[in-house]
Amino acid sequence: MNILGISAFYHDSAACLVRDGLVVAAVQEERFSRKKHDFSFPLQSISYCLEEGGIDIHDVDYIAFYEKPLIKFERILETYISFAPKGLSSFLKAIPLWIKQKLWIKEYIRKQTGFAGKILFPEHHESHAASAFFPSPFKHAAFLTVDGVGEWTTTSYGIGRDNELHILSEIHFPHSLGLLYSAFTYYTGFKVNSGEYKLMGLAPYGEPEYKDLILKHLIDIREDGSFRLNMDYFDYCVGLTMTNKRFHDLFGGPPRQPETELTQRHMDLARSIQYVTEEIVLKMCDHIQGVTGERYLCLAGGVALNCVANGRILRESRFDDIWIQPAAGDAGGAMGAALMVWYQYLGQKREADDKTDKQQGSYLGPEFKRDEILDFLTQKGITCCELDDEDLFDITAELIDQQKVIGWFQGRMEFGPRALGNRSIIGDARSPKMQETINLKIKFRESFRPFAPSVLVERAGDYFELDRPSPYMLLVAPVREEIRTSVDKQDGHLRGLDKLKIPRSTIPAVTHVDFSARIQTVSQQDNPRYHRLIQTFDRKYGCAVVVNTSFNVRGEPIVCSPEQAFNCFKATEMDYLVLGNFLISKEAVRGAKGKDIFRGGRYGKIIKRD
Repeated sequence: MNILGISAFYHDSAACLVRDGLVVAAVQEERFSRKKHDFSFPLQSISYCLEEGGIDIHDVDYIAFYEKPLIKFERILETYISFAPKGLSSFLKAIPLWIKQKLWIKEYIRKQTGFAGKILFPEHHESHAASAFFPSPFKHAAFLTVDGVGEWTTTSYGIGRDNELHILSEIHFPHSLGLLYSAFTYYTGFKVNSGEYKLMGLAPYGEPEYKDLILKHLIDIREDGSFRLNMDYFDYCVGLTMTNKRFHDLFGGPPRQPETELTQRHMDLARSIQYVTEEIVLKMCDHIQGVTGERYLCLAGGVALNCVANGRILRESRFDDIWIQPAAGDAGGAMGAALMVWYQYLGQKREADDKTDKQQGSYLGPEFKRDEILDFLTQKGITCCELDDEDLFDITAELIDQQKVIGWFQGRMEFGPRALGNRSIIGDARSPKMQETINLKIKFRESFRPFAPSVLVERAGDYFELDRPSPYMLLVAPVREEIRTSVDKQDGHLRGLDKLKIPRSTIPAVTHVDFSARIQTVSQQDNPRYHRLIQTFDRKYGCAVVVNTSFNVRGEPIVCSPEQAFNCFKATEMDYLVLGNFLISKEAVRGAKGKDIFRGGRYGKIIKRD
């Protein structure tokens, strides 16, 4: 039985194909359209999923859309009526699209896809909960979903048992932890629905100077973690911005303009809202564990991408273990909707062993075979070198040791916002200059942005205070004391981005200023090629960690195809590109003669430009 899940029309549109309970394919539309966070109907994603499954639309038994449009429209109408006449301009901009398209989703899906079967509409937070629990390894567990807003719900928790979900409690719009965090994202000059992770990365440079102000004026938090926002300070119900003049006066000025200087004040604001967010989430988790008695917790919704908060849940909550959907935002809703139909609607049996998840490493997107890569290279006349596996891993490890930055393109593309070793830019974690080099010369992004370590799962405990796998880069944990460097006393007097100047461990490129790291553990089972590369680097140079950041530049989605990877490589200061078993050097691309890794054909068959 084939079930097609779809999410669309807000941000991060996606499609997912589930066959007999197994996720066959899942991908975000942005990877094809090249529009970051593309919200349009995911026609290209649907086409890919069907192709990957070897079927056409007439072989699909059910389509599941990730939310209920009519209830969402009800919320929008009621909100506008409640605040009228405020928000008229926003109302006039939003309503035509609803009347023209969003209210007629079922008809729109049929028209766009040619599907004639049954279309089902689980609720938004049901889709989130399904994406969190059903692929998890747990037979039964509590779940928590936290985001901006679905139809009415902004937060929900409940229990998943075998093939059923039961939501026990909800918080409703306009009271939203996700929108509170997004308000500070907007106020500090980052883009809502995409810049929240920048705010999280900025937080360690600041102090929680404004936390008391937030707790006194913006939010009332109860012991169970439930909360109410003071809407006098927010404009998202009626306007086109997140915050209003009262908010700006409270925090000492207007919002920061994008691309302007980041001051200590902005860093303190980031730290303050991060502190409040973590405290709320921890209170929620304690309450949920007490109510449900469950040992395990599953997480989804955009706030579940806050890996600093996730790390604290793992270390400080009463749950024995947690599992987070890698595509925790709206993209993952497509997977959750499809799984909701298979398990809850159709009542199919679910198998779980409390150990192994069903996410398949989140390697669920397109793969390009050798001949496809070779066709692209020869058509473009790109000089490259084809290597066997042993030479490929050996040479790539050697290049990492030489402080080269490498585009690493292998296998199936990742589903979710994190590159997990198949569409990655990699480098030497031991280098104190690598973070600055990749940020400024390759990613063209803010210098404060931290990078994640990819570490062999069997060696993770040697570097980090982490006692379990973290395959999806969704947990932050401290770097072990033994590999931290002695930080000069002057560090205590450094403020803001000056803290970047001091290496803090033997792997400084992935050690944040608070001695933490956002960890991806790499297993031979989930990604044998990436595991073998790091294993080779460890064997040759004594380090089981490499820098891993997503294969894209600022403002663009992660690359999907060989052509996109090559274009990104060519437009940046990356030194080498590995496409499958093909190695391309920047010198060769520029037509340089003399020193380069291909000279003399030492490493394998050279395919020369025409």
